[in-house]
Amino acid sequence: MKISFCCNVTPPEPWLIDLRAALPQAFVTVWSRGDAPADYAVVWAPPQQFFDEQSQLKAVFSMGAGVDALLKLRLPPASLLVRLDDAGMAVQMAEYVCHAVIRHFREFDVTAGDVQHGLWAQRPVRRRADYPVGVLGLGVLGARVATALTQFEIPVLGWSRSARALPGVRGYSGAAQFHDFLAATRILVCLLPLTDETRDLLNRDTLSRLQPGAYVINVARGAHLVDEDLLALLDSGQLAGATLDVFRTEPLPADHAFWRHPAITLTPHTSARTLRADSVAQIAGKILALQRGASVAGVVNLEQGY
Repeated sequence: MKISFCCNVTPPEPWLIDLRAALPQAFVTVWSRGDAPADYAVVWAPPQQFFDEQSQLKAVFSMGAGVDALLKLRLPPASLLVRLDDAGMAVQMAEYVCHAVIRHFREFDVTAGDVQHGLWAQRPVRRRADYPVGVLGLGVLGARVATALTQFEIPVLGWSRSARALPGVRGYSGAAQFHDFLAATRILVCLLPLTDETRDLLNRDTLSRLQPGAYVINVARGAHLVDEDLLALLDSGQLAGATLDVFRTEPLPADHAFWRHPAITLTPHTSARTLRADSVAQIAGKILALQRGASVAGVVNLEQGY
């Protein structure tokens, strides 16, 4: 069994060491042009030539939860595309979103500014019922985030393409309930996969349907958000602010207006990082399952894009 590792952003050595330890029966190597055929591939940002040469692959394992970049390439027609289900990212995402929600709801950002200016000023107490949080996308990460938010006694809503039932979360599903979901939401968390249907979904029309003074948290993909529409709604007062971890161009260009806007909090795509040990254990387990002829979780539906 041969496994080809192809990643253009991460030093390969630690991954090779861990993969070889987890799969001692396999031959694990870094791909180079002209390599002999492999059975499986572990990839992040591979070139098209990799798939052109490795057309016989049984399965391709993405080193992340999102696969939108891979779907832009011509994949081997007989290969499974498998994403990470969690691998330690869900708890990180829950931490990040809960922090952003509480920071806004409790106005800790305003308090921090007051303290920097030597002001002793207590903010009025806000009612939790007035700040319903809507989680857009209830996959592995979204479900973990929504469930975590219920612990703070804030109303939590969830929207997904098909109906999902989560304890303590008011569920909405499908196009027919999308606008109702937006109208019931004051703090919006985007955790959707990026597909042709969801690209530019956070635009002037959809964001204007949120409750007045709404807050936007985007931890999915930068291409979900129309930057100019967000800025216009912030400047008009329709939106109160935003926390953004993902951007159309990364790193965020130095001249981008997001850097200078006082109502926007930025982080450098750090809401949920891939944990190598957890990821390798999951990938190795799935490869062994496929070798036995068993099915595995995380197989991407190429038509749906997730």
